[in-house]
Amino acid sequence: MTERHVGTRRSAMTPDLVVLGNLLVDDVVFADGSSRMGQPGGAVLYAALGARLWSVGTGCVSVRGDDYPADMLDRLQGCGVDLAGVQPLRRPGVRTWLLYEGQVRHLVHRLGCPSHEDVSPRPQDIPSEWRMARAFHLAPMPFAVQRALLTSLTSTASPFVSVDPHLPITDDTLTEWRAALARADACFASEDELLFEQAGSDPGVALAQLASGRLRFVALKRGEHGGILYDARDRRLHTWEARTTKVVDPTGAGDAFAMGFVSAHLEGLDVDECLQRAVVTASFALETWGSDALITATREEADRRLRSWYGEGVKP
Repeated sequence: MTERHVGTRRSAMTPDLVVLGNLLVDDVVFADGSSRMGQPGGAVLYAALGARLWSVGTGCVSVRGDDYPADMLDRLQGCGVDLAGVQPLRRPGVRTWLLYEGQVRHLVHRLGCPSHEDVSPRPQDIPSEWRMARAFHLAPMPFAVQRALLTSLTSTASPFVSVDPHLPITDDTLTEWRAALARADACFASEDELLFEQAGSDPGVALAQLASGRLRFVALKRGEHGGILYDARDRRLHTWEARTTKVVDPTGAGDAFAMGFVSAHLEGLDVDECLQRAVVTASFALETWGSDALITATREEADRRLRSWYGEGVKP
């Protein structure tokens, strides 16, 4: 993909869902010592692919380093993902180490890279016609960036807004996070992001404690152990079990999970049906290296997996 195609083109249509986040190059090291170097990654990649799997019109807002693999951008566009919101950084971007240790993933930025803020989108990077999208998802980015985006997106309209934290939610950051998330509708946190004291002793109560303002859904993703979601409207906890055909690479599964849930919610499905779709979406991310399975999967395959796992009565 040439530079003129990214960051200058403007879509004639507003996507249903806009994903905001980073496009990073990952060097992945697993607990058994195996590794995959130079993988095109970034949460925005997996989130966008997870949404488009369910035929959701999806657009990306990000900042692309010159070293981000152009063929991956071409493949994203080939899947129908609109890249009108991807701006060129005009220098190499961020390259990260992703180090897996059990259920914990450590992310370390390589030396000499731009700052995380430099490769994160700002409110002014959102194409003006995309402001009318039905939903926005904020992938992990610095807290100040996510807070500014939340303020901008909810100041003049009321789209559905979901957030995946980057700054851990601890006893020290809980007050700031509650204030920021009061502008969102959903929060999808992993175990290594939900770290305040009560989260370890009583996660259900901890999720409820986060809910304030308009925040309705608070999810704790536990990888192979499934997870818990608190619905503040009904004051009810929902659980889910992880399911997959096989586990090759967990990278991006949580991002795909979130977008499976949001895509179903936009269709008016109930919470348990949203979680079922989320589990199916994550399963595609798990079964191959990188994003390959999410790119090649079709809506028909996803619907078949949904019916096979959860019964013929589920809504495709």
